[in-house]
Amino acid sequence: MHNNFFFLQQVAQSLKNKLTNWILATCFSQNKDELILGFCTTDQEFYIRAMLTQEISALSFPENFQRAKRNSVELFDEILNKTVLDVIQIPNERSFYFLFEDNFALLFKMHGNRANVILFENQKVTSVFKHSLSKDLEINFAELARPLDYHDAAYFLENGQNLKKAYPTLGNVPLTYWQQHGLDLLGLVEQWPHFEEMISVLEKPSSYYVGTLNDELILSLLPIFEDGQSRKYTNPLEAANQFAAEYARLYFSENEKSDALRLLQKRKEQTTNYIQKTETKLNGLESSARYEEIGHILMANLHNIKPRTEKITLEDFYRNQPLEIKLKADLSPQRNAENYYRKAKNQKVELDKLYENLDKKQQELARIETHINFIEKANSVKEIRKYLKDNKIISDQQKEEMALPYRRFEYEGFDIWVGKNAQHNDTLTQRYSHKEDLWLHARDVSGSHVLVKYKSGKPFPKSVIEKAASLAAYYSKRKTDTLCPVICTPKKFVRKVKGAAAGSVIVDKEDVILVRPAAFDEN
Repeated sequence: MHNNFFFLQQVAQSLKNKLTNWILATCFSQNKDELILGFCTTDQEFYIRAMLTQEISALSFPENFQRAKRNSVELFDEILNKTVLDVIQIPNERSFYFLFEDNFALLFKMHGNRANVILFENQKVTSVFKHSLSKDLEINFAELARPLDYHDAAYFLENGQNLKKAYPTLGNVPLTYWQQHGLDLLGLVEQWPHFEEMISVLEKPSSYYVGTLNDELILSLLPIFEDGQSRKYTNPLEAANQFAAEYARLYFSENEKSDALRLLQKRKEQTTNYIQKTETKLNGLESSARYEEIGHILMANLHNIKPRTEKITLEDFYRNQPLEIKLKADLSPQRNAENYYRKAKNQKVELDKLYENLDKKQQELARIETHINFIEKANSVKEIRKYLKDNKIISDQQKEEMALPYRRFEYEGFDIWVGKNAQHNDTLTQRYSHKEDLWLHARDVSGSHVLVKYKSGKPFPKSVIEKAASLAAYYSKRKTDTLCPVICTPKKFVRKVKGAAAGSVIVDKEDVILVRPAAFDEN
């Protein structure tokens, strides 16, 4: 509900009370999909931080903000140093705007993963923050408001059987509250006074709640949480700050935790495999480590060995049984014995080295398990990053790869990118793709989005398509199938529907190929 019309209405009113007649002193971005606005009077400052990512759009209001010296760009120059005349909530819309002098308006369109900040002059779009949302350039300012009367009893009695359809700006949280109290089970006439009461709370809330419901972080104007599952605020800006901070903590810590654990689990698997192979090799060497004994047996039987003998059976006085020994015909019996003594020395060096490496790998495995145990219990991004840095777990290249929403592979000169999870699939397909990229996904099951990056003037080779398809199959629920059908289409035929679940898309045109699921390094 942090972007719900009713909450934004309270935010807009609070900003109006605070910022009317203030000056917009700075407006810049130093991180992708993040906009910072700084307002001031002669002796005060106030900041708005708009986080407008594919995963979340949210506003927060930090007391101060330290601008980076590098990688920072000034935006919306037209309204810098202009005075705020008003802050206006658009009726029944998840949007509000700052009205500046000289007929400028800065619209905050808080529409989920299509949120944007748009500048108007004389009600015409002049610039946008996120240029990827090209349709925002066509917004008609005069048509933004939605006519909808929440206090019209006749409309409610006629349409109230489906509140979501009748009141599209109501949002999911009020519907949850409605169902929690069993109000949806009453007749419409009985429901009406309860509906009026709920709307009056939404229009003039006395409290704001930030908490977790069904493992989802929610900001609510209604008491929908169980005891101890939320924090209560009386100021909408404080509630927005708490929600943004809590979301960043949960989302980014879980992402970084997942990436770090994935890396450590891979190292654990590699280290465990090395230990197992080394132990097997040691067992084999030790069971056949008889070169020195064979040398002794030959020296004790020099008189029994004829020249140019290639094979001889002698009594093994270590085990009291016959032993067949291979010899080099061009060497004397004594030189053959010396040859076995040399092998024994080399074998001892090899065994010592293997034991040394085994000990190192066993210690490394213990450290990895300690790292995994710590990170699994870590609760914050700061804690995880500090631990990774202090223990030198991740190289600069691995840090870069962990920050990306995809795994990177290269095959026959083509880049293949594989989404890491549902949220990252959205980011990969919506923000990191070109319309001519080749998009692949295992058919009819959940799995990673895969892109083969377009190279101007070069068609995608069949071998590259099949390799990418095998990766799409491998990183899907069909990973263990013998064969897997994989959708293959140019990215321009893949689109995201508003409100769809993370990673969910519609493919307008597709080809399907059958491949064997395989990791990248498999044949």
